[in-house]
Amino acid sequence: MTSHLDGAVIPTRFDVPVEPLRRSAHFTGEPGCIAEARRFAAHFLQQLRTEWCATVDERADDAVLLVVSELVTNADRYSDGPYILELEGTDSSLTVAVYDSSPSLPRVFPRNPERVGRHGLEIVRALARDVRVERVPVGKRVRAVLDLGAG
Repeated sequence: MTSHLDGAVIPTRFDVPVEPLRRSAHFTGEPGCIAEARRFAAHFLQQLRTEWCATVDERADDAVLLVVSELVTNADRYSDGPYILELEGTDSSLTVAVYDSSPSLPRVFPRNPERVGRHGLEIVRALARDVRVERVPVGKRVRAVLDLGAG
């Protein structure tokens, strides 16, 4: 942000927000939740563009929506209750975290082009810079960090 005083430009050193943009959404697992989570993520990406002046290339945009789809689908399919989608972003990266009530940690299976299904975490690991799975007091959290910029 820049202040103007009688034609003089005074930098205020607050050009970029200090805290990352954070949003979360609670889903019950009812039909349509996965599409709703994708819309939520698309809106979040637009907020990053506006509030953080983030340049999100088309590949990163698609990757974020696919990671959200995969993680939310897994939570929807394998947990016994509601789940939470948490997004945190800056001008260069976005973290997708999904909390669910199942204490069972997801497994990464060896690559097998003949296997039908169970490729979700494999896809997430291919798209994200970092993927972590951890138990939390009420179940587990699966967290993926993605780069947003070109390159």
